[in-house]
Amino acid sequence: MAESNKVAPSRKALEQALLLAEEILRNIELSEQSLAVCCLKASRLARLLNDQDHQLAFEYEASGYPKTAKGIAPDVWRIAELAGRVHSHKEKNGTTEDTVEKATTIAIEVLEERISTTKVALSAARDPNLSVSSANPNQWVGSPTGNTLERARLLQNLTTDVSELASRRGFLHRYVSRRHDELRFSGIAEDIFSRIRITVDERIGIAVPKAVQKITAVYENLQSDNPEDWANAVHSCRRILQDLADVLFPSRADAVKIINGAEKQIRLGPDAYINRLIAYIEEHSASSRYEAIVGSSLRFIGDRLDATFSAAQKGSHAEISSREEADRYVVYTYMLVADILSLADS
Repeated sequence: MAESNKVAPSRKALEQALLLAEEILRNIELSEQSLAVCCLKASRLARLLNDQDHQLAFEYEASGYPKTAKGIAPDVWRIAELAGRVHSHKEKNGTTEDTVEKATTIAIEVLEERISTTKVALSAARDPNLSVSSANPNQWVGSPTGNTLERARLLQNLTTDVSELASRRGFLHRYVSRRHDELRFSGIAEDIFSRIRITVDERIGIAVPKAVQKITAVYENLQSDNPEDWANAVHSCRRILQDLADVLFPSRADAVKIINGAEKQIRLGPDAYINRLIAYIEEHSASSRYEAIVGSSLRFIGDRLDATFSAAQKGSHAEISSREEADRYVVYTYMLVADILSLADS
């Protein structure tokens, strides 16, 4: 199924995801828990959001990327690329150099434990015959022992592991931060639209009672996984605007209007519901700017709704390619109905 057609997480799942994202960010930024534990929490966050690739990525980050004697399987390699685990470097091949891609597969928990162990080993490998020069803090004085070479090796290993752990922390933090921001924004947008929806539902129930049933049908059709139901939701939007026009500005004989010095006939018959709604706006709005903005939006959405209706009449629902597209038409319709009904109250 196409990405845009996937079932969206439920409202409850989104609420849980936002709280979990806030918790993970706090855990990372305040070093409250190990990065491995944070990765397991991030895997749960991805699962709540139906993000299967990142769910798997964070599981691998915590436990290690699976590999065999033959190497890494293609599906695992794809997840490693997603997580930024794949790196290119040069390898000598006789007299030439080839660019080779390799993936780090070590688990974050192993990496964290190795860093801790290396720090203990570094302390144990301290050379008692060396001390820092009082004249130059960056210079050692004394006669080094074999511990010096061991310490240099441990330092190199520690630097490599710390760098890799920082990369893993960055990947985790970027994902959780992005999801956190998206969830906060979607919550704000949902709250705003919910207020508009409640207002529209109340007003249209009074002004156009028979449109209430169509609104219910819109909700039900948008929950379906069938593209024909998405198209039916859009057709219901068209009928809601038609019903609204019939109540606010019933059909009448076509009118003649002077536009830019020239006479133009304006259709106001039964099928010209967009023209009738625009005429209603012109009669009830004191702002020409308001008329221009709402009128332009009405013409745009009206043309699109008529196009989908025409396609349906021909037995085709190809005009609506995804639920996301249907969602947009429903939102546009609600916004327009809210603007038009606000004039009826003024």
